[in-house]
Amino acid sequence: MTTTLTAGAPSAGGLLLRPFRADDAPALIDVHRDPVLRRYVRNRVTGPDEAARWLETEDRGRREGSRYSFAVLEEGVLVGQVVLKRGAPGSAGSEVGYWTAAAARGRGVAPRALAALTAWASETFAADGLVRLDLFHEGDNLASCRVAEKAGYPFEALVPAAPPQYPLDGHWHSRPAG
Repeated sequence: MTTTLTAGAPSAGGLLLRPFRADDAPALIDVHRDPVLRRYVRNRVTGPDEAARWLETEDRGRREGSRYSFAVLEEGVLVGQVVLKRGAPGSAGSEVGYWTAAAARGRGVAPRALAALTAWASETFAADGLVRLDLFHEGDNLASCRVAEKAGYPFEALVPAAPPQYPLDGHWHSRPAG
């Protein structure tokens, strides 16, 4: 897999990653109808008002430098999201996250997109002190374990549940940046 940077946005293996735009709202609403996706995401999008709020939150995070969310497109169709949660400027670690649309699962979209995000983040924030990327997911999400491993994020430890937001024990995966 080759990963390149195009206009500051990562791309990999037939996928284009770009910041979300207002015209992504209908596709975002459609993707969020999936019960499996709704099971694992914290901020659900069920209609135009929620889509507008979700998109504004992602845009605000990018402007503030705390959250870099990318729409994952395949042949112009929204098939997922990857996100870098940067935290404080100069911090050594950041968190990554992702979701994949139901129709795109099982085709390697998430590992390719996550690998592209990882390369982009490592290059973009190396001079700012980024040395580690962390990935957390609920312990019963075996597909996320496979995605993490394929993208070079080995399992580190179990994370105790923290109800109500995280009702189950989770998994922590981590890798060096770069």
